[in-house]
Amino acid sequence: MRTTAGQTGDATTRWVSPGSADFDAVLARISENAARRDADPVFPEDAFQALAAAGLLAMPVPDPVEPGASRPVVAQGRRASFSEEWRVLRAVAAADGSVGRIFDGHLNGVERLAALAPEPLRARELEAVAAGELLLGVWGADPIPGEGQPARLVETETGPVLEGVKTFCSGSTGLDRTLVAVRGTDGAPGPPLLAYVDLESGGIEVDRSWFRGFGMRASESHRVVFRGARVLAILGEPGELVREPYFARDAIRTAVTWAGIADLAVDAALGVLASKSAGHDPDEIISLASGRMLAARDTMDRWLEHAARQADEDPEKSLASFSTSLRATIAGSCREILDEAARACGSHPFAVASPLDRARRDLELFLLQHRLEPALARTGRQAITERRSRS
Repeated sequence: MRTTAGQTGDATTRWVSPGSADFDAVLARISENAARRDADPVFPEDAFQALAAAGLLAMPVPDPVEPGASRPVVAQGRRASFSEEWRVLRAVAAADGSVGRIFDGHLNGVERLAALAPEPLRARELEAVAAGELLLGVWGADPIPGEGQPARLVETETGPVLEGVKTFCSGSTGLDRTLVAVRGTDGAPGPPLLAYVDLESGGIEVDRSWFRGFGMRASESHRVVFRGARVLAILGEPGELVREPYFARDAIRTAVTWAGIADLAVDAALGVLASKSAGHDPDEIISLASGRMLAARDTMDRWLEHAARQADEDPEKSLASFSTSLRATIAGSCREILDEAARACGSHPFAVASPLDRARRDLELFLLQHRLEPALARTGRQAITERRSRS
């Protein structure tokens, strides 16, 4: 396998739960190397070794993995509830936003694999995920003009392969499998197909010079050129990537990851302010900024608790009706936290590459990757139209 990510050798490995000493040890292992990975970007292999050994890569895998199981209800047999899974993801993102970003994609990919892959591929791959032997991702972004031709399927004598380019491919130097939104064999535009691609057998070139951002530096979100990469299966129908209830859950996991990085910003800022006010009470301005950060975090907590409760009560229910509002609110809370932290803490944390600086760089870039304004505009337009029709 391309990663050495913690082969447990035991497909029945249970995951360690939040709040336990073992879970805290996993977070400490991820956190202690975050600054080093940020300074010298590299795939966070040590972090995923820890996650695999703790059984956390297997949380969405049905237990037991039954070949031929009725896939529409696989979420009901998952090893962790959505509430538990998202609590873990948020804590991992707080330890290192880049690790959280890759972990987020893995959880999305495993859920789609369980729901859509044909047998016997499905059972075989899920058993490997449960044993900590496979790390998955989901790559959807097409290149802009000048970056290459978008990825497409090509039929060969030995089966379909991928040719072309994808960008923002998180985890590109360390994943074993990925789900890729691709064009069909004719290359024509339309609802993309979802290809399940083997990254271990070659046929890809990772352009590590493409991603030069100051945030999410260890997420390894590079430009990837496919040169005959082997497609293991086409999952579902054209447009499968945006099918519900999965697409809204993908979106909520993104917001969970944002919230985790914001948690780091709050905790780091409070640490700075506590040090600054040693020996005397903090002034009103600093105290107000701290209160606003905590209120923003409380807002994120309530939205995510509601989403997790809805998902756990009915795993087949679409959460699309409020996922846009959830993401918009959490994105706004994140920006408020960053703004208040900078105002209260001043320039020093950002000059010395502190955890607060890393959280700010990670969040600012990550939030830009998800444009919520068009979706909010559609929601607003629909509300106005409906109100007008009742007038």
